[in-house]
Amino acid sequence: MSEYRVGRLRGGYCVTWTDPDGGRRRYKLDATTPTEAEAEARSIFHQAAAARALTVSDIWSAYRKDKAGRRIDHHMIDTGKTILPVFGALEPHQITTQDCRDYVEKRRAIGRKDGTIRTELGHLRTSLSWAEKHRMIEHAPHIERPAMPSPKERYLSRAEIDRLLSVDGDPHIRLAILLMLTTAGRVGAILELTWDRVDMIRGQINLRLEGEGPRKGRAVVPINNTLRAALVAAKAHAMSEFVVEYAGGQIGSIKTGFRNACAKAGLKGVTPHVLRHTAAVHMVEAGVPILEVAQYLGHSNPSVTFSTYGRFSPDHLRKAADALEFGKLRSVQ
Repeated sequence: MSEYRVGRLRGGYCVTWTDPDGGRRRYKLDATTPTEAEAEARSIFHQAAAARALTVSDIWSAYRKDKAGRRIDHHMIDTGKTILPVFGALEPHQITTQDCRDYVEKRRAIGRKDGTIRTELGHLRTSLSWAEKHRMIEHAPHIERPAMPSPKERYLSRAEIDRLLSVDGDPHIRLAILLMLTTAGRVGAILELTWDRVDMIRGQINLRLEGEGPRKGRAVVPINNTLRAALVAAKAHAMSEFVVEYAGGQIGSIKTGFRNACAKAGLKGVTPHVLRHTAAVHMVEAGVPILEVAQYLGHSNPSVTFSTYGRFSPDHLRKAADALEFGKLRSVQ
């Protein structure tokens, strides 16, 4: 349930709030002063909350409503199709570790990867933690998830990148691909990028959003020459505020177009995230310091960048290997 509000009603006071299912509640108060009204409203609100046991479905809906317009809301439409049939009717305190493990096994049995399952259960955990933070529930249960999958090894060589960018396809797909490769931005950040955050004079792109927008892996990065030429061409034909647009509007997904482009280029096992991985690998292989790569990727902790990409550096562990030079051949006198 949302927070309550104390208002006026026919010369007196009332308390109103909105339930997780969207229903509006209003009760007339007996109070005659603002102080009495606040105390009475609080009592009625908490009594109503206690009387109505919230289910996971209630909380899921309330969380989505709170995040309306954000990418997380769009993602939870899909994950809700698998999470809610299993957990939706339960009250949060009824969820057990075994419930989570059973869910994992059922999803694995039909071929779902642990990364996908981890995301689905992650949305469940996030919504429940949000409910606890907003005092909708007393305590969010522990949601056990599969371990984090090993980092993907797939990245594109320069020859593969050239093939992908040479595909004869939709211009907006090519622009999105080029943006992901040159900014190392996630596909969500690229599709949300607006022209007001593209500074052609200073030569920078700001992938971040103001306020409460997503910040994961988002940074302010330079515009290189290849990207500048593509942006100039795109800006000349822009019909909306979004850099990557189609039919004059924002694009919610490029899954189909991206998949088709990869197929035409003869590339297998490539997802939009592989392009971000590709950008990082090529920076490290070129000798760019890990700290700079971390800033480019928007990583707040450079140690994460090093643990994932350090091995691609031409100097990675070179000093350590040199220290282990044993049994060198001696020159013959």
